[in-house]
Amino acid sequence: MSPTDSRIDARDWSLLAVLSVLWGGSFFFNGAALRELPPLTLVFLRVALGAAILLPLLRMQGIGWPKGMTGWTPFVAMGLLNNVIPFSLIVIGQTFIPSGLASILNATTPLFTVLVMAAAGEETLHIRRVAGVALGLVGVVILRGWGLETRPGQGFGILLCLGGALSYGFAALAARRLLRDSPPLGTATFQLMVSTVMMAIVAGVVEQPWRLAVPGVATWSAVLGLAALSTALAYIVFFQIVRRSGASNVMLVTLLIPVTAILLGWLVLGEPISAREIAGAIVIGSALLVIDGRASRLLRRSA
Repeated sequence: MSPTDSRIDARDWSLLAVLSVLWGGSFFFNGAALRELPPLTLVFLRVALGAAILLPLLRMQGIGWPKGMTGWTPFVAMGLLNNVIPFSLIVIGQTFIPSGLASILNATTPLFTVLVMAAAGEETLHIRRVAGVALGLVGVVILRGWGLETRPGQGFGILLCLGGALSYGFAALAARRLLRDSPPLGTATFQLMVSTVMMAIVAGVVEQPWRLAVPGVATWSAVLGLAALSTALAYIVFFQIVRRSGASNVMLVTLLIPVTAILLGWLVLGEPISAREIAGAIVIGSALLVIDGRASRLLRRSA
């Protein structure tokens, strides 16, 4: 399947479900780690440990390193747009707003991606896709509720998280144009390596992490979960989907994240599922069917 194809096959739907679990956990890990770590230091640890985890795998697979400045340029762009900017904005935003609201705002990513791709001339602005994404956002709001509270800086936190979602949209465009032939493992590793250098400079200047107290075991556990699961493993899956089904389609994962978070709470923690959550999940499922397009084609054929 061409990566510009608007359809998603069964394998990629499965990968999207896996990715939604991996990325959904990032909001939990962020919330836990932010109790002892400042946001930029947390982002630095996330990308640095993620890169350290992937480097041995890169060597085992025999994947060569980029050659020269030209070879590294695409990964600099991806590191900035896909890691440094959105990770930093979302984590700082989570210091002002709850994790649940941050995940809802993150679900605007597919809408920004569709608009960025259309503005760049990479994809046609299909009414079906826009309507499907909008319907999905309605489902996310139903599923999670806005959960708005009156707290200082909440509006600023919302803007930061929306900025992170917009950055992901531009990252999708960069992935489409710059990384067509790069292996998923190499892409994930190289962008995290570049991000580590950038975040080391930013966190060092702003927060001076070497002056901080050593975090506790719970915080380090959250950081390791964030780096290993929500970053290293997640990006291998992410770039695999990008190569197979395209950058716009992979961003649909942000609509699935709230659904998988609630299902995990039910399966693992025994948390009850309310009628509102079931309704929201049904709306999101309907939205994904609209975006996929095959259901509507089948209905037209049977009519």
